[in-house]
Amino acid sequence: MNIQKVTDASFRKYGKIVENIDFTALVEALNTKTPSPEDVVYEPSVEALEVLPVYEELRTKTYGELPIQIGFCNGKNHLLNALEYHRSSEINVAGTDAILLLGLQKDVTEDFTYDTSLVEACLVPKGTAVELYATTLHYAPCSVDGAGFQVAVVLPKGTNFPLEQGHEGWEDALITAKNKWLIGHAEGGLPEGSHIGLIGANISVE
Repeated sequence: MNIQKVTDASFRKYGKIVENIDFTALVEALNTKTPSPEDVVYEPSVEALEVLPVYEELRTKTYGELPIQIGFCNGKNHLLNALEYHRSSEINVAGTDAILLLGLQKDVTEDFTYDTSLVEACLVPKGTAVELYATTLHYAPCSVDGAGFQVAVVLPKGTNFPLEQGHEGWEDALITAKNKWLIGHAEGGLPEGSHIGLIGANISVE
């Protein structure tokens, strides 16, 4: 598929590049203190990343002094598998080159299906940080040329942690973790009970 760049004007509907913050130490920590597994691994909150000075800068500047968490999503992947959204922006910091598969929440139907032909791919170069707006559908990053990826994930504190109660009916049925609404693909290998609403091909970047 066509892979755009986050510097292209077409990315602006999904988010923006985060400027005036130095992510050098965070990228170094991703490269040296987080794993490079063959499968995709996500950890929502990692002390080795949160002790860095950039944590406070992100908390005060990009989240307006709200409590935040910094975790990572690392591994190898070339498929869409699912799309999720939050009630908040998410910041991704690329420790390696990575591809994001993105869509818009406005294109989700009333019965919570989404046509995967609308998905667009955007390359995030190593060292670049992007803010994905709350209205942007996204999921695990994809590899570039089959290599592994390492991406720091910054979100309001508690996001993607286990739920405290059951959720069912209407949009509530999409909630799979705190502040996480998920729409899966039938070929995505998601847990039983996940809402399967992605219609069309399970998009691949290969």
